[in-house]
Amino acid sequence: MTLYGEIRPPADDRPTVQVTAVTWPDDGPGPVTAPPSGEPEGSRRRPRRVRILLAAGVTGVVLAAVAGAGAWAYAGDVPRGTSVLGAELGGRSRTDAHRELRAELDRRAATLAAPLRVTVGGRTAEINPTDVGLGVDVAATVAAAAEADAHPVSRLVGSRTVDPVVTVDVDRLDAALRKVLGDQARPMTVPAITYKGTTPKVTQPKPGLAFDPQRSADAVRAGWLAGTPVTVPLVESQPATTVEELDRLVAELAGPAVAAPVTLRTDKGSVTIPPTAIAKGLRFTADKAGKLTPTVDVKRLRSALGDDLNAIEVPPKDATMTIAGGRPKVTEGRPGQQLDTATLGRDLLAVLPKPDGREVTGELKSTPPEVTAEKLAGLGIKERVSTFTTRFTGGMASSRSQNIATIAREVDGTIVLPGKTFSLNGHTGERGYAQGYRDAPVILDGKLVPGVGGGTSQFTTTLFNATYYAGMEDVEHKPHSYWFDRYPAVIESTIFWPNLDFKFRNNTQYGLLIDTSYTSSTITVSIWSTKIYDSVKTEYGPRRNITTPKLIHLEPGPTCIPSNGINGFTQDAFRVIKKGGVVVKREKFTWRYDAEPRYVCGPKPS
Repeated sequence: MTLYGEIRPPADDRPTVQVTAVTWPDDGPGPVTAPPSGEPEGSRRRPRRVRILLAAGVTGVVLAAVAGAGAWAYAGDVPRGTSVLGAELGGRSRTDAHRELRAELDRRAATLAAPLRVTVGGRTAEINPTDVGLGVDVAATVAAAAEADAHPVSRLVGSRTVDPVVTVDVDRLDAALRKVLGDQARPMTVPAITYKGTTPKVTQPKPGLAFDPQRSADAVRAGWLAGTPVTVPLVESQPATTVEELDRLVAELAGPAVAAPVTLRTDKGSVTIPPTAIAKGLRFTADKAGKLTPTVDVKRLRSALGDDLNAIEVPPKDATMTIAGGRPKVTEGRPGQQLDTATLGRDLLAVLPKPDGREVTGELKSTPPEVTAEKLAGLGIKERVSTFTTRFTGGMASSRSQNIATIAREVDGTIVLPGKTFSLNGHTGERGYAQGYRDAPVILDGKLVPGVGGGTSQFTTTLFNATYYAGMEDVEHKPHSYWFDRYPAVIESTIFWPNLDFKFRNNTQYGLLIDTSYTSSTITVSIWSTKIYDSVKTEYGPRRNITTPKLIHLEPGPTCIPSNGINGFTQDAFRVIKKGGVVVKREKFTWRYDAEPRYVCGPKPS
């Protein structure tokens, strides 16, 4: 066992040379050779064999010395002569090198933690290194030092410096530098060509001025280690499409495209594509580099053509599902004949620059329905999982009741696939006079006034409750400003095109069917799917923050609708969902109702 501090002579590691005695031929005593000049008289020259043996011994010593130096040079994981930040790591194991580098960083801790002075553009500020994740990755640095390229001779007499591996959070640094940059940044103006009617409108390209995140990170890493102020370079970015190229696109494509109609010919007849439809379908799309690429958006083009395509196309019809005899019934869909959109967009783009010969041939191909009977049958829609009914007055003769019936018919039979989100506004679109809706009372600016589509909020509340008690995920809804006793408190929803919507997500593995029905005084919505919960119930907290209505006199006239006023309050409602006899979800809904004023149509009594 060797004790630290014990001194021992170094071991003689020279190689042992085996010498064998050699007898030289001897014819007898020979003449005595005089010693060479300079040797003392009476001395004899050594036999040649002695000199040879001595040479062999010297060679062995030299080889032994080289071998020992090689072992010394390759000792440890890090090549000798290797340093990082002035710390000598050469000849050390990775563990010792890690410890030595960590000690060096501790000695520099105050310097490395000092705020870093950064100049961006014409502004200067200080950045805290820890705020942007600046640091030295010790393990990665030691690994780099251990892999430093060192020739065997260089290991003996050379030296090398390895740069530390510096980490920085590029996103956090980017955010910090943007604060320093402030309004000096200038976003690149991407070129654009749009249409106002059939007139091309051009947005000219302009260069942007910002910094490149990677170059900024490199500059900050170097400055942080050196302890010197950093200047972050700003980079000007030029849009890929130049002003000259933009002008050429307008002159050669955007302008000629809408100068005349295009004739679309098919086996079933022809359709004229007017300039207005071309302007809506022709798109000039810019990528991040600002390069404009013209394309024909066939979907927008089809929308612009509207019913004109009915002369040549037969749209596919999806399979449907209805409730008959208390059970879901599937009706098979049918395929259609529609234009091949891929070839139409390509061929139309080719003729738009031409002043004449503006004709394209469209290919009609069989288009299967998106929803087939087989697909519907495999969705697991087999039983009613929830139903909800609300009541209204006035019979079907009232405009409000007619609006409720109209929106109910539009939603009836809707299938929501697993994982999909249903939007009531998205499904019905605008609910105006053209869609069959009538004027009825709506809440606007805190009071009841006549408005198109009044009453659709009652259907929305009924649908919301049906999906709520089916356990569906609530995505978006907003209760009314005032509470009406025909609705359950908190668990209700208004709707208004286009700003207020109702959305829910089918968060089950099964499809669902929305089934609607109505009478002269009720509206009912049922959800059909596969039942996965034992029960869904609502538990209410007490009403609080009660407020009473104010009395407000309004100018009498057709727009004045009187009301009795309703108290305001805040209340919590908890959706409690059970499965397998235990509560699996408990969701809280809270709403604050304003007190609805008591509106009187007429002046205050004197």
